[in-house]
Amino acid sequence: MTTRPRRTTARSIADDLRDQIRDGSLAPGQALPTSRELAELYGVTYKTVGAGIDVLKAEGLVVGEQGGRRRVRADRAIVWNLTAFERGNRRDSVAGDDWSTAIRDAGRDPAQHVTVSHGTADERIARWLNIEAGSPVVHRVRLRTVDGEPYQLATSTFPADLAEGSPLMEERDVSLPGGILASIGHPQVRIRDEISIRMPRPEESESLKLPPGTPVAEHARIGYGDSRPVRVMVTIAPGDRHKLVYELEV
Repeated sequence: MTTRPRRTTARSIADDLRDQIRDGSLAPGQALPTSRELAELYGVTYKTVGAGIDVLKAEGLVVGEQGGRRRVRADRAIVWNLTAFERGNRRDSVAGDDWSTAIRDAGRDPAQHVTVSHGTADERIARWLNIEAGSPVVHRVRLRTVDGEPYQLATSTFPADLAEGSPLMEERDVSLPGGILASIGHPQVRIRDEISIRMPRPEESESLKLPPGTPVAEHARIGYGDSRPVRVMVTIAPGDRHKLVYELEV
């Protein structure tokens, strides 16, 4: 630890610890000193220490654990190559879909937990699928985990007439060579991506076990068939667990 700074305010404590995180003195995943140790070092109250740590939590540099111990946020990011994802010669197989294959190729252990439900299209889904709001749809929700930890929440929505009676209705990790849509006669011939960065909704934070101050990327991929949109997949990707990559020819 460094020597006690001249200004013993919550801000100065945050500034000092931030410098140590950035220069590697406090490494990713390393536990911070206890509140008692920090209070003694800086000559302040526990309340002032807590306020300083809260600044770092809000910046996404520090996360809290059950029991009150705080750690430097670990680097757990995976590279998600959206140029290759579901494009060209897809790598779906009986062992997993294109996403699972990419995670496995990176030496990690992927899994997907699937639920399927019927619903009606809201205004946003209706716009993406080019259908009337209130039209029947099927939602296929996948909680994607890497090494047992939640990494993505992906909700694929299909026109009900397309999904009914197909493997899309199965509540399990179904994958077929070339993708399920291609296997049932509705291949995607064009895709459109829309990406926005925002703070998570409460239910997303709960499902993905997000520490406070963690933004997410919302990646909407609309898949078009020969005559109409056939699917929209909205993936919620935590900012501390993903690096999004596009490669474009110029």
